[in-house]
Amino acid sequence: MENSELLMLCGTVQSVIYRNEENGYSVISVTNNGASATAVGIMTSVNTGDELKLIGNWKVHASYGKQFAFDCYEQSLPSNKEGILRYLSSGAVKGIGRAMAKKIVARFGEDSFDVIKNEPERLCVIKGISKEKAEAMSEDIRNTLGMRELMTELGGYHISVQEAVKIWKNYGSDAFDRIKENPYILCSDEIGIEFRRADGIAAKLGRSADDEYRVNAGIMYILSQNMQLYGHTCMPKSSVTEAAVKFLQLDNETVKNAAEKMIKNGSIIRHEVGEREFLFLPSMYQSESYSAQKLNVMLECPPESIKGVETALNVFEKKQHIRYADLQRKAILQALSGKMLILTGGPGTGKTTTLNAIIELCRQCGLKVMLAAPTGRAAQRMSELTGKTAKTIHRLLEVEWDKNDMPAFKRNERNMLECDVLVIDELSMVDSVLFESVLRALPLDCRLIMVGDNDQLPSVSAGNVLGELIKSGKIPCVQLTEIFRQSMKSLIVTNAHKIVNGEMPEITRTDNDFFFMHYSDANIISRKIVELCSSRLPKAYRYSPLDDIQVLCPSRKGELGVLSMNEKLQAALNPKTALTKETVFENIIYRTGDKVMQVKNNYHLVWKKADGTSGTGVFNGDIGIISDIDTAAGIVTVRFDDRLVEYELEMLGNLELAYAVTVHKSQGNEFNAVIMPLYAVPEMLCYRNLLYTAVTRAKKTLILVGEVYVMEKMVMNSNKTKRFSALSSLLNEEKRG
Repeated sequence: MENSELLMLCGTVQSVIYRNEENGYSVISVTNNGASATAVGIMTSVNTGDELKLIGNWKVHASYGKQFAFDCYEQSLPSNKEGILRYLSSGAVKGIGRAMAKKIVARFGEDSFDVIKNEPERLCVIKGISKEKAEAMSEDIRNTLGMRELMTELGGYHISVQEAVKIWKNYGSDAFDRIKENPYILCSDEIGIEFRRADGIAAKLGRSADDEYRVNAGIMYILSQNMQLYGHTCMPKSSVTEAAVKFLQLDNETVKNAAEKMIKNGSIIRHEVGEREFLFLPSMYQSESYSAQKLNVMLECPPESIKGVETALNVFEKKQHIRYADLQRKAILQALSGKMLILTGGPGTGKTTTLNAIIELCRQCGLKVMLAAPTGRAAQRMSELTGKTAKTIHRLLEVEWDKNDMPAFKRNERNMLECDVLVIDELSMVDSVLFESVLRALPLDCRLIMVGDNDQLPSVSAGNVLGELIKSGKIPCVQLTEIFRQSMKSLIVTNAHKIVNGEMPEITRTDNDFFFMHYSDANIISRKIVELCSSRLPKAYRYSPLDDIQVLCPSRKGELGVLSMNEKLQAALNPKTALTKETVFENIIYRTGDKVMQVKNNYHLVWKKADGTSGTGVFNGDIGIISDIDTAAGIVTVRFDDRLVEYELEMLGNLELAYAVTVHKSQGNEFNAVIMPLYAVPEMLCYRNLLYTAVTRAKKTLILVGEVYVMEKMVMNSNKTKRFSALSSLLNEEKRG
C-alpha cells in the first residue's frame, strides 16, 4: 500500500541504474547504514558517491517493487576519504578514472575537492596530470558544483529541476545573478516560465510593480499570448497598451513610455498597416516581411516560357476523355504560364482533378515537381489523390533541431530545393513561420502552386497565410465554385456549400450521407454518440470504430468536450480486460488498443517499419493505436499506420486519447464517418467556418447530434476567426517601395 505522507530518505548513491539526460529522470540505488533502496525522480545531475536527502514517499511499482519516489532533494558531495574516492572513481569528473582517483585522494585526502576546484595547479605534482588537464578537471567540477548551488538558490522559488537545467544551460554559473538583476529572463522562449510565476519571483526579490524589466516583460507577454492563443502575428498598438495597463495594473503613461523605448531598441517592432499602428514580436515581423519581399521578387522574375500550353491541355483532355470547366482550364493555364497560382474552392468543385492535370502537364513539359503538405495525414492523402509522392513540409525542408529543441531546416537560402514546381496543399493550415521557411528554400525561378480552402479554419499557429495572400490581390487566384454533378449527390458536399453561403443545411433527409439527430440533453447526446461509435455505425456500414469513425468536438472542456467524450468512448470501445495492459499519466489511463494522437511536433522520436526502414519525427495531428505497454521497461509502443514508435513513460505528454478530438486538431485529415455534438457550444467557438471545417472532414457519413438552434447560430455567424496579420499589407507595400 502506498503512503501519501511526505518522508525523508537520506543516503549515499551506490549506483545510477538509469538516467535520461534530456529531462533528468533518474533511477538510483541509495544506501544508508548498510540498507539499500531504489529511488526515482528528476535530478539535475547524479553520480555515484553523492550524498542525498530525498523528500517523497514510498510506492510499490507493479514490476520493480518498492521504490522511493522523490519530488525534491538536497545534494552534497561526500566529505570523507572513502566517499570522495568512490565519487571520483565513478567517472563523475572528466579525466579522472579509478587509478587517478586513488592517486588524488592518497595525496590530498579530504581536501581533494577543494584542491580540484580552487587550486588545480597543485594536481600537477601527480604523474599523468598536466596543467591543461588539471584546469579541465577544475572547470568540470566547478560546473557540477555550480549547478547544485543554483538548485539550492532556486529551491525557494518553486522552480522545477527541468527548468533549473534549462536555466543552467542558458546562463551558466552566473544564472542566479542574472535572475536577481532581471527575473523576467525566465519568461524567455528558452526557459519558458509563465509571466505570473516570474512576477511572483520578482516580488520575492523585492522588485517594484513599475520596474522597467517588469513592464517590458508584460508587453512582450501580451504580444506572445495573442500569438500563441489567438494566432495574431501582430496587434494594434492601442490594444496592446490598453491590455498592458490592465494586466500590470499600472498607469497609461508608464506603459506607453516603456513601449516607445522598446520600439527604439528593437525589442518590439512598430509598423503601420493601413492607417493603424501595429506592434510585432521581432520574429513574427521577420517572418511576414521576409515572405512579402521574397514573393514580390519571385513575381518580378518571369518564368521560363512554355510554348503551346493551350494545345498541350487540349491534347491532354482528349487523351483523358475529360472536359475541364472554364475555371479549371483557367487554373491549369495560369499554373503553366505564370509564376504562381492560388487554387481554392470547397468540396466537390474539382480541385483534385485540376491539380492532377497541372502536375501531369508540368511533368510532360520536363519540369521537376515536388508535392508537400503541412501534416503527415495531409501529405498521405495528397499522395493517394495524385498518385505521386508527397512529403510533409518539414520532411521536404529536411528538418533538424537546435539545442532548444526548435526546428531548423537544412533546406534554406544556401541549400535550396531542387525543383521547378512546388505544390503545397492545405495551405490554410500553414502558419507564417513555416511559410517563411518554405520561401527561404525556394529558388527564384521555381513555380509555386498553393492549394487550399479559405473557408476552413486557419492554422493552429500564428498567421493567416492563405487568407492574406488572397486578400492582397498580388497572386493570381482561381476559386472553383461549380459543384460537379457527381458531387451534388452528396448532402455532405451540398450542405457544406450552404453553410459557407450562410444557408441552413438540409437536415430532414435520412437517405443520404448527412444526418441530424435532435436531442436537448447533454447526457443523452453523449450516450447516443457512444452508441453510434460502438454499435450502430459498425453494424449499419461495417465501419471500424477506430479506423473509420471520428468524433469531432468544438471544444476540449465541458460535458461534450474532448476530455469527457474520450473517457466515455474509451470505456465503451476499449474497456479494461484481463488481457489489456495499461498505465496512467497525469490522471489519464492509457491502454493497449487505445486510439491516440500526437499533439506536438517531436523531431527526435524514432519510428521503424516492418521492412526494417527507420526514421525520426512524429508530428502534431498524427493518429495511431497503442500496440504495447511495457511497464517494466517503461515503454509505450504506438503504431502510426505502418510505423512503430516507442515512447518512454514520461513522454506520454506528447500523446492524447483520440476517440474524440477538436475540430482544429482534425485539419488535414479526412474520415469515413464524422460525428459532432452541437450543444452548449462556447460563444467564442460558435462560428461558421468551424462548423464548415468539421463537415468537410467527413468522406462518407456525417452525423450532427444536438440542437438545431446551435447549428443555426453557427451558420449565421459569418465572423471568421479574427486574426491580425500584416502579410497582405506588406505585399502591397513592397510594390510601392
